[in-house]
Formats: sequence, structure tokens, C-alpha cells
Amino acid sequence: MKDLCILSVAKQFFEVESRGKSRILRLISPDSTNRLTRACVLALTDAIRALASEARPLVIAGNRHFFSVGADLNQIAVLTASAAYEFSAMGQTLMNAIAEFPAPVIAAVEGHCMGGGFDLALACHRRIAAPHAVFGHRGAALGLITGWGGTQRLPRLIGKGRALELFIAAEKVTAQRALAIGLVSAIADDPITEALRQLSSEVKAQHRLIALL
Repeated sequence: MKDLCILSVAKQFFEVESRGKSRILRLISPDSTNRLTRACVLALTDAIRALASEARPLVIAGNRHFFSVGADLNQIAVLTASAAYEFSAMGQTLMNAIAEFPAPVIAAVEGHCMGGGFDLALACHRRIAAPHAVFGHRGAALGLITGWGGTQRLPRLIGKGRALELFIAAEKVTAQRALAIGLVSAIADDPITEALRQLSSEVKAQHRLIALL
């Protein structure tokens, strides 16, 4: 009951639906950009922890135009040094909860996946992109650098050199380029459907393996 209450209270930040053996968590916001405000990050952290208790595969998605544009720059601009440290730790807690989720987590990315939204996608175990998806950490253009774990996860995924290009040059990466450098595992017109297909296949394979044992 407590877990259901957590998921219900945060309806202004995301929606959760069941699809077969999996769950879909869709980021939402009034302006459709899915900014990761402080309140949103805290709500997502609670939701991920609640969903972890079921250990069902999870797909995290946004809408057709925005996966997430990342942290709210208006909130960042007024942070003191101590508050900035707390904000960074809060984001890392969310990303670690996703990375340590007890079942596969796939980011189904359409549209813009930027800044903290990019960090969120990186924390997922895999990423599937729509052909029009765009990835980037634009913070360097504003004199900022992410504190949510992207500086650690991205180099491990695509190598230090390519990661520096994205962070320092604030380079945007298309879905095709993301696939070529190993940032995403697949491109699909409907990344949510493809993610669910892959998760379903994995669950069936696990069941076959268990039956053989």
C-alpha cells in the first residue's frame, strides 16, 4: 500500500503503467520538457525504490519530443555552495537507485535527452533511441558540469576521448552517432515497444534456462 501511495502522489512528474511482465515509467511535466526539478528527483527516487521491491523490468521514457532536458537551470542558478553539494548528492542518489535496480532498466529515448536527463539515461542498463533522438551535455556552454554521475558513466561506456568531446565541447550527438559510438544499443521507430520486446525475450530466456536447470 505504501508503494502505491508513493507512485500516486507524484503524478505531476511521471506516470507508471504495467505492460505484461514489465513496467513503463513515463516522465511528464506541464511544459512537456520533463525538467528534473528538486521535487521531481526526490519523487523519482522514491518511485524507483518502490518499484525495486517488485523487481520487474522497467522502461523509462519521456514523450516524442523530450526524454528530459535535465535539471532546472532556474533552481541551479540560486544554489549556494552547500546547497549545490546537496543537489548533486540528491541526483546521484537517484542515478544510483536506477543503476542498482534489481531488474533490467532500459531508457527509451525520443527527442532531446540533455544534461541531467542524459545522466538518467546513462544510469539505465541500456538505451534504445528513436531516429530523431538527440543526446548532449550542454552544461559546458553555460560554465557548468554535471554532478549526477555522468562524468563517470559516460567514459566507461564510450571511452574517455569521446566523453570529453561531449562534456567539454558541449557536442550534440544524433541517434545514428550514438549507435556508432556505443552510447545506445539500438535505434527503433518506437523505442518503448522495442524495449518491451527485448525485455520480454530476456524474461522468456531466463524461464527456459531455469526449466533446464
